[in-house]
Amino acid sequence: MPRTFAYLRVSTLGQTTDNQRQEIAAAGFQVEQQRVITETVSGSVATDQRKGFVRLLDRLERDDVLVVTKLDRLGRNAMDVGGTIKRLDALGVRVHCLALGGVDLTSSTGKLTMGVINAVAEFERDLLIERTQAGLARARAEGKTLGRPASLTPERRREAERFLREGRGASAVARELKVSRTTIRRVQEGLRARETQERSG
Repeated sequence: MPRTFAYLRVSTLGQTTDNQRQEIAAAGFQVEQQRVITETVSGSVATDQRKGFVRLLDRLERDDVLVVTKLDRLGRNAMDVGGTIKRLDALGVRVHCLALGGVDLTSSTGKLTMGVINAVAEFERDLLIERTQAGLARARAEGKTLGRPASLTPERRREAERFLREGRGASAVARELKVSRTTIRRVQEGLRARETQERSG
């Protein structure tokens, strides 16, 4: 006889799964307490890295039913959700998502729905890439400096060079100017290279 499981996820300890339980009950799914799997984990974590979900997979058998309230319970993005549903489908498990009208995502209708969702997600991803590239090209054309801003202004860099010439160590200069030691070491390397070039010239 098919068994019904529910997977409930929240992102932080301060959140509760009560609303998800109520939604599932209101939709007509009767889930025994021992088959309700709750987990506190960020939605950015893939399902195969969620301990509770991995344990759930070990318990599921052919013809079982898994109920979730939203798609993001099944993965961190459309691709991850699609992979999770394929894995459950291969196990013979039916997956119902209440946010999509309770449709079985392993059915023909569910697969069509997921196909549309994946297509939209891919379109949005491509659009974001295009906009980012256009923005970078525009910034370059306007002569803007891209990337992380320099840790030292030209004036503070000259100050760092002066301290180094006075014989102060990189750590002491870094503390004085309130920057990382790595930043001062880069200044030190540049200073040495310039001095070497001046001597050889």
